[in-house]
Amino acid sequence: MENLFRYRGKNYSQSDIHFIKQLIDQNPDDSRRALSKKLCLAWDWKQENGALRDMVCRSFMLELHRSGLITLPPKKLFPKNNIANRKQPVRIPIDQSPLQMKLSDLVPIHFQQVRQSKQEALCNSLIDEFHYLGYCQPVGEHLKYLISAKNRPIACMTWSSAPRHIGDRDRFIGWSPKIRVQNIKFIAYNSRFLILPWVRVKHLASYLLGRATKIVSSDWHQLYCHPIHYFETFVDTERYSGTCYYAANWQFIGMTTGLGKDSRSSQVNRSLKAILGYPLSKKFRSKLGVPNEKTKF
Repeated sequence: MENLFRYRGKNYSQSDIHFIKQLIDQNPDDSRRALSKKLCLAWDWKQENGALRDMVCRSFMLELHRSGLITLPPKKLFPKNNIANRKQPVRIPIDQSPLQMKLSDLVPIHFQQVRQSKQEALCNSLIDEFHYLGYCQPVGEHLKYLISAKNRPIACMTWSSAPRHIGDRDRFIGWSPKIRVQNIKFIAYNSRFLILPWVRVKHLASYLLGRATKIVSSDWHQLYCHPIHYFETFVDTERYSGTCYYAANWQFIGMTTGLGKDSRSSQVNRSLKAILGYPLSKKFRSKLGVPNEKTKF
């Protein structure tokens, strides 16, 4: 059957569009949100934890509406856009006295997953104030860690859903576009890593990355009901060499193209970054759905 519409890497046929039109016609008093929930149930669009993929479905239906393929009912509510109107984190003062010692003298070091907890605000505040990129609210599945020692915060780390398509990464993994769409959720992106500037401890950064590889997947599974099989991050080589990642056995995969994810031209509009990856097992490719995987990495 001829494909009529493509959204987030998946094709939709005339029959699919006709089903949505019928759903709208059969529920003339429903809001857009109610229609989205009914479509999620009809097509079994659910997250691993059982929650409906309502936001994805609403976005999909809106794109169909804008393309003239369906006609959605008028909006009944105009809720505030919490992401667009999100305020910058409130600065929270903490002890900034120098912390300089051997790593062996700093332990024990505690990782606290702070998303949806009272400590999340402190994590956001520290990243916004001391990370060169500032704070940006992660989109999609994500975790946040506040790392402490000697009863003081020493570092912050955030992990989020991986970008949908990175050429060099996808070639390294060896998956097809169809498999990538299905299994991209098994990759976590280290979107922020901050050691507070007054903390001077040799080898601390690589040690924390090593610790993270042992806890993030299980924490992710606890919240989102699926594990992580592969980590990735970007390093702006104009600023950093990525030494701590290499010391923690992360691997150079390639370079970004310098184009935004929604760029429609070949004009470079941002700095090129090194793509680094960390497989969580030798069989990571098979866990990501790649048939006849090669085990070397």
